[in-house]
Order: sequence, then structure tokens, then C-alpha cells
Amino acid sequence: MVNIAYDEFGLFHENAAEYGIVGAVSPVVRRVDVPVAPGRSVSSLVWGRGPVQVVFVHGGAQNAHTWDTVILALGSGLSAVAVDLPGHGHSDWRADGQYSPASLADDLAVVLDSLQTGAVGVVGMSLGGMTAMELAVRHPRLVRRLMMVDITPGVNRAKAKAVLDFVDGPQSFPSFEALLQRTTEHNPTRSESSLRRGILHNAHQLDDGTWQWRYDRGSKARSAAAESESESESEADAAAARPDEAVADDTSALMSPLWDDFAAVRMPLMVVRGSVSPVVDDDDITEARRRQPNIVVEVVDGAGHSVQGDRPLELAALVRGFVLQP
Repeated sequence: MVNIAYDEFGLFHENAAEYGIVGAVSPVVRRVDVPVAPGRSVSSLVWGRGPVQVVFVHGGAQNAHTWDTVILALGSGLSAVAVDLPGHGHSDWRADGQYSPASLADDLAVVLDSLQTGAVGVVGMSLGGMTAMELAVRHPRLVRRLMMVDITPGVNRAKAKAVLDFVDGPQSFPSFEALLQRTTEHNPTRSESSLRRGILHNAHQLDDGTWQWRYDRGSKARSAAAESESESESEADAAAARPDEAVADDTSALMSPLWDDFAAVRMPLMVVRGSVSPVVDDDDITEARRRQPNIVVEVVDGAGHSVQGDRPLELAALVRGFVLQP
């Protein structure tokens, strides 16, 4: 059995070296846990020392470290929060398995209030983008500008098939190499070094040497049971309650209500597309422009669904130019 050491704050030099980021090997970053309900906390990475300027929210089956390279590229003067959504990373799992964008947004609001962020720019990718959108609608005092990365309410199971094929795979792997092999097969646009870091942040080694993902894979069964017991739960929240399917369920059940919420966003809004991602298509952008005539749309060349992993420097430039505007 090969034991692999892991220091979550010991890999930043690799991010910096891979993308030629100068002066970013020793960032000021700490992990902070915030209670959001009795017996349940949400964990975040807090970068920098000053007032928070931007909040980053990852996608389903990811974690806060997916933003490392983007944050490093934005420079040492940035103060930011990268959240581990409930059921992901170092955050506690929900016993009821309910991970809808609305419930995640309410937890996120508790975290941001605890950290006294005030109104800041919020960047969310995939499930994190839908969560950020719900935060903007349900808690607008906390959102100054909103960026949604490769997601709109128009996503469905067919568009997200490639993502779901990977996420719905095995929970356990006999070795790190086996986990890396599967991850590489499903992420052809990413470098091996980037995928290695991602696995170390998003999986953990058990005492017997096997590896398991960190995110809550048991939520589907629990959320289904909760749906059958709760007549008051909305159809949209019920359909969105699976973290690995929260942005990919049947359009009639989930996406029509969320388009209404998309239209209700009142702060400056940008949607970023990955040019080789199938998750957001032209029809989605047409509907987004109909609902939000002043929306800004950017396409990142060569990026798939995880724009922050495929083209972090380009995404950092968009964050700097849109989210961090005075």
C-alpha cells in the first residue's frame, strides 16, 4: 500500500508554476468553519487579510480548491472566500440529502453574514452558479455583481451528460492511479498535474489504501425519501436536491422556475461559456438575453464545462474586469 501525503496548503506552488504566476507561492489563506444549523457547519477558504472582495462557489462534486489558480492569478492583494458547499469538501453533509440551489444559497448567506462580507462580487460555476443566482435573488444585500460560469437555467440532462457520466461513476477506487486514470479519461482538456492536485483536494485515502471521493454520493436516496414524506416541498427544490444532478434534471420540473429567478436578478450579471462545453448552448443565451437584456456574455476559447480548471488565467481576467470593477 502506498500512502500519499496531503497538505491542502502545500500545493499552491504547483498551480503557480504550471501557469507562470509570479509571486504567488505563499498566499495568506486559512480555513474557517461556520455553523449554519445545529450540528452542521460550512467550511470555506478565506484568502487575504482585507475586506472580502469576491466569493467563489464551486460546482457539484467539486470543492473550494477548484478556484486556487484563478485566485492566485488575481494577485496577492485580493481578499476572497472560496466556499465548500454543504455535502462537499470539508463541509458537513446534510442528513436529509437536500442540496437544492435555494437551500445552498440560504446556507451561503449565513456564512457570508458570519464573515461580515457585505455586498461583494459572487462567482459561481455550474451548481455554484445556480446557488449564486439564488443568493442574488433571496439575499440581494450580499451580492454586488454576479458571474455565472457555464450555467443557465436552460441546462438539462442531455446537455450535462458528459459531466454526469463522470460524476455518477464509482465512489471508491483501489488506488490513486486508478482514480487518476478515470479522471483523465473524462477530462481530456486538463493537464495531468492539474488533475492530480484536484484529486488530492477532492478525494481521501482510507486506512486500507483505497480512495474515495469527498462529496456526498448518498444524497439521492435520502432526498427521494424526503420527497415522499414532504408534501410541502416545491417541485423545483425536490428535483434540484441531488448535488451531482442539481443542474441537470428534467426541464419541466426544475428549469422553468429557475428561469423566473434568473429574470429576477437585479445586479450586473455576466454569463461565461466554455467554447467546447455542451452545457450552455445558443438557445440558452437567447433566453438569457430575453430575460436579462443587459446581460454580458463571454466565451472562453478552449474551455470545457470547468472553465476555471481549463482556462484559469482567462477566467481570472474576466473576474478582474467585471466582478472586481469599482
